Amino acid sequence: MKRSKYPRLRSHTRKGKSGQVWTWYTYDMRPEGGTEMSLGNDWNAAVEKWHKLHNHIPMTKGLVQEAIERWREACLPEYKEKTRGDYARQLARIEAVFGQAAWHEITLPALCEYLAKRTAKTQGNRELAVLSIIWNRAKLWGMTSLPWPPGTVKNWKNPEKARAFEVTDDLFAAVYSKADRVLRDAMDIATATGMRLTDVRTVAMPVDGKLRFRAGKTSKAAYFVVAESPVLSALVKRREEMGASSVTLLVTERGLPVSARRLRERYDEARSLAAEAFPQLAEQIGAMYLRDMRKRAASLAGGLGEASDLLQHSSTALTGKHYVTGGVKLKAVR
Repeated sequence: MKRSKYPRLRSHTRKGKSGQVWTWYTYDMRPEGGTEMSLGNDWNAAVEKWHKLHNHIPMTKGLVQEAIERWREACLPEYKEKTRGDYARQLARIEAVFGQAAWHEITLPALCEYLAKRTAKTQGNRELAVLSIIWNRAKLWGMTSLPWPPGTVKNWKNPEKARAFEVTDDLFAAVYSKADRVLRDAMDIATATGMRLTDVRTVAMPVDGKLRFRAGKTSKAAYFVVAESPVLSALVKRREEMGASSVTLLVTERGLPVSARRLRERYDEARSLAAEAFPQLAEQIGAMYLRDMRKRAASLAGGLGEASDLLQHSSTALTGKHYVTGGVKLKAVR
């Protein structure tokens, strides 16, 4: 073995019986506890790889990391704030495990092993869902021609169980009684319309008696006739009397839009006060999230079909699995 003038770059030569000579190059990773990393048999290419390794320059060409970096820059900013934050956290985990892998090294057994070792089982599923999004985009970019490893295989992810939680009248009343005016308005809008929290915060004031909105998550357009809802009618009337300059229906005491963080802080405070005031309900109150107001709206609807329409779901199966969890009312036959 001949040492080169480049630190830790090693040159290897082997001669064949017929006089052939093979030369290849490696980078000595033993100081880090590894072995020698192959740099190939082309001297110029080996020196370029050595430069990147020795000076800690990421070698992403042909690796999944290359697609991750491009997707993070080009695609991630296009998502809504909450989704963008979730994807960023999930991306950090899959990047640490799969970033330095070549495309062919990510196989179905490798993905299943990741899920098996992941302690947060549901989050593991979400993380690999992000990886599949990046994989499909990488195919469009020409970074890989390989199909997503699971293909049409079913039930390869960690099993998930829908969160069964019912916002009963008592639970709702307990938190509502400790809520300030802004939080009460948010809870009223959410339970009357079934809107997601982002839409609750950003929906504009009604025009011509109609509360129009376009769902931020699905972009589906819909409207409510305010006069048909006593809750919305009272809220809109009071909101008009405020004379606030903001165009949103939900505003602060000063007539300003309500941020997601401030709304969550108001809810956490009200939930803590309610748990103290109603100790018999404290455990259930602690397990109730503000987003569960959408579940309450579904439970207040006339039936599964009406709940599915209210929540703008594409099928009643989704509504029944995740939102109508209080059971179906049956009629005794005798």
